Amino acid sequence: MKKNALLSDKMLDVPIYAILSVMMIITVYPLLYVALASFSDASQLVGHKGLIYKPLGFSLEAYKSVFSNPGIITGYKNTLFILVFGVTVNLVMTSLGAYVLSRRNVMWNKAFMFIIVLTMFFNGGLIPFYLIVKGVGLTNSLWSTILPFSISTFNLIIMRTSFMAIPESLEESAKIDGANHFIILLRIILPLSMPVIAVMILYYAVEKWNGWFYASVFIKDRNLFPLQLTLREILIANSTDSMMEGANAGDRFQIGETIKYATIMVASVPILVLYPFVQKYFVKGVMVGALKG
Repeated sequence: MKKNALLSDKMLDVPIYAILSVMMIITVYPLLYVALASFSDASQLVGHKGLIYKPLGFSLEAYKSVFSNPGIITGYKNTLFILVFGVTVNLVMTSLGAYVLSRRNVMWNKAFMFIIVLTMFFNGGLIPFYLIVKGVGLTNSLWSTILPFSISTFNLIIMRTSFMAIPESLEESAKIDGANHFIILLRIILPLSMPVIAVMILYYAVEKWNGWFYASVFIKDRNLFPLQLTLREILIANSTDSMMEGANAGDRFQIGETIKYATIMVASVPILVLYPFVQKYFVKGVMVGALKG
């Protein structure tokens, strides 16, 4: 019976692995296509139709053009500023909020939680939001993409639930030893919640790295544009002329296509590199934050 059960399990694994392999190929190939196209020769790429399995005439001209564009370098600097300071503010504010909401003896705890959750379904709209940001003097500043987004309600709920799963006895023991709330949070709660912290870093980092909409609303100075806003101009507005100085009119279209692919890779690779370092915490952190409400 055991041998038959093992054989049936293995037979069932075959179609499962086959389906997962097909899904993986469907998911990975678009990125692989962009990577191969970015290293391809412009004239061969434009003349090619169908799938690509290798670079069509290896060339680094697109990457040279991308990194020679001052807008890309400036966008990288602005995005790194938003990423570093934004994620720091997010983690500090979310941790403080989650700690307060996870304490069972806080007055009106459930009422506060209800109001916070309500913001996930209703908001004042873009115009009142813009007027508030403008009223406090944050427009045309990189801080306009950081401070108004200090806390994500979804992430706050995950972190709060994780904090609630930590035994109360640890907090009581710390209080007996004279620890205040800040010491409890910094020396007990946060060290025991590192998987969730890693997930929060990934969530917030991806959000900051990919953000462009609110930057386009609040920022008008091109020297303050984040990378994704510059990328949007290149891909949608087709503004690749500044990267093709010296090219004749016939070559501009061809070179412009490879530049777009190279720009996508330049903007995507850094956040893809971050994921493997937090992947081992990812599933554990999300599950811890989702088990107990």
